[in-house]
Amino acid sequence: MTKPLHVALVQHSNSADLAHNFAKTQDGIRKAAAKGAQLVVLQELHRSLYFCQTEDTDLFDLAETIPGPSTDTLGALAKELNIVIVASLFEKRATGLYHNTAVVLESDGTIAGKYRKMHIPDDPGFYEKFYFTPGDLGFEPIQTSVGKLGVLVCWDQWFPEAARLMAMAGAEMLIYPTAIGWDTRDDIDEQTRQCDAWVISQRAHAVANGIPVISCNRVGHESDPSNSSEGILFWGNSFIAGPQGEILAHAGAKDDEILSVELDMQRSEDIRRIWPYLRDRRIDHYQDLLKIYRD
Repeated sequence: MTKPLHVALVQHSNSADLAHNFAKTQDGIRKAAAKGAQLVVLQELHRSLYFCQTEDTDLFDLAETIPGPSTDTLGALAKELNIVIVASLFEKRATGLYHNTAVVLESDGTIAGKYRKMHIPDDPGFYEKFYFTPGDLGFEPIQTSVGKLGVLVCWDQWFPEAARLMAMAGAEMLIYPTAIGWDTRDDIDEQTRQCDAWVISQRAHAVANGIPVISCNRVGHESDPSNSSEGILFWGNSFIAGPQGEILAHAGAKDDEILSVELDMQRSEDIRRIWPYLRDRRIDHYQDLLKIYRD
């Protein structure tokens, strides 16, 4: 794909009111489409608060099937606006079996494909292993009317292997719905280092693979229901980067924002011709990458 592509992402805060959150998301999609967006990316688990701060079996009630109510609504919206939407849902695959899933709605309202989050964190405030079974669909791009999308989710963004495998399968861009923030007890210097590392890591995926990156995070403070911590201050900073890691659009750390930019998709072709990383990979000496560690 070498034609320009208008893309957007919707960054916003969330509350305990699911209907309010979903209405805010849909309003953001409409505003992005009004700006000319052909592809709109939503943040991770955009329907609810980030519920993984605690381990609570009642919260499995938030999960839904795919197809299901959210994909029906977003599919109808995609068809109405003639756009492609990347959404992030808590998928109920079966009773007792759940995934953190990104689903792509095609411009005709159908489901183009889905990706189940592969790397599942388990850290203070991010107890995702309690809720999510690791993905079993692999690192497979999703073909859409706007291109071949390499959709990954949040913690996946720290792993260059995931980005590379998507690129090797023909992904024309990398997309990361995200929910990441600060522990408010960290000082400003540490918070700055963490956010900088997050941006740098993803920009590096753009550089190393010669394709754009779209990363959509949430904003706002969300309390810890267990009161064992001070909650999470989601740091926003959603961004869109080009194939050399150049920042094309960058949101702030506090406010709801819609980032919108036209991607020059021809640049990926041009960049890969002068930086041919795929050509020079020494796959005959990479066998140890299949090990956890080289003891």
